[in-house]
Amino acid sequence: QLRLVESGGGLVQFGGSLRLSCATSGSIFSFKAVGWYRQAPGKERELVARITAGGATDYGNSVQGRVSISRDRYKNTVYLQMNNLKPEDTAMYYCGAALGATALWGQGTQVTVSS
Repeated sequence: QLRLVESGGGLVQFGGSLRLSCATSGSIFSFKAVGWYRQAPGKERELVARITAGGATDYGNSVQGRVSISRDRYKNTVYLQMNNLKPEDTAMYYCGAALGATALWGQGTQVTVSS
């Protein structure tokens, strides 16, 4: 059974950096795309960054220039490097993957940015 497990969240100060990890139980190439999404209280889940099996990437408008998504095929892990973090980046961050016609989600990792 394929699973996604996120890690790397925590409390960071304004302007700080974090790297989130999404480990998959199988090959990351089992998925059409793997992405990071976030959801703050009272808000809808939004795309942060996504990488396709072919390596194409796209980013959410609110994080452009501050985040970078990458992957390690040997560790079956997708990373999200976040820099210059702002209080408005505070949210639960989820790893999501497209698997055929369905989506697979991890349990999430909390990111809190203090001002």
